[in-house]
Amino acid sequence: MKKIIFFILAAHSIVNGYCQTVEEYFNKGNAKINAQDYRGAITEYNKAIGINPKIAVIYCNRGTAKLNLQDYNGAITDFDKAIEIDPRLANAFYNRGLAKDALQDYKGAIADYDKAIGINPKYVDAYNNRGSAKHALQDYKGAVADFDKAIAINPKFAKAYYNRGLAKEALHDYKGALADYGMAIGADPEYVDAYNNRGSLKLALKDDKGAIADFDKAIEI
Repeated sequence: MKKIIFFILAAHSIVNGYCQTVEEYFNKGNAKINAQDYRGAITEYNKAIGINPKIAVIYCNRGTAKLNLQDYNGAITDFDKAIEIDPRLANAFYNRGLAKDALQDYKGAIADYDKAIGINPKYVDAYNNRGSAKHALQDYKGAVADFDKAIAINPKFAKAYYNRGLAKEALHDYKGALADYGMAIGADPEYVDAYNNRGSLKLALKDDKGAIADFDKAIEI
């Protein structure tokens, strides 16, 4: 599951005290997102938008709730509106990229991750997800470059090491892939998929004992 971003700032800091009721509905929506009550969150954001339809982050958060409900087209519509109101809202581009990813519009997703990174060059999740979209398009070298950037920003980013391992495996860089799966496990010792993939690669490389050890660990977890 790719990381979804939503705003947790109090609405009054965004709308300059426009209306206490907007803030209340906004915060109720955020609380419901945190409780994974996404339909309830949408209801609260609808009320806030009904009072003031010009607050970008409310559309962004409503889109996030729709994204969690797998209403990808509805989410994109909300992120479009958020971006129309505030073209510098990096999270809206990032989350729209997630929705396009889910619809297998990988080129569209990459364009949105590009926008998010252009606004925030340290947006580590955007680099990681752009790398995954490039992998889906079989641009494995481009994917590795993005995972390199994500890891440079966050050297403990287990998912980026794992994803880079997948890309290196696709490039037949098996030594590099094994090392990356190991780095993923070092960052997250409970990373089941990393153990499983490392075991599968070791099996393909005729390291049966090493493969069994990794599969044993995956099963233990």
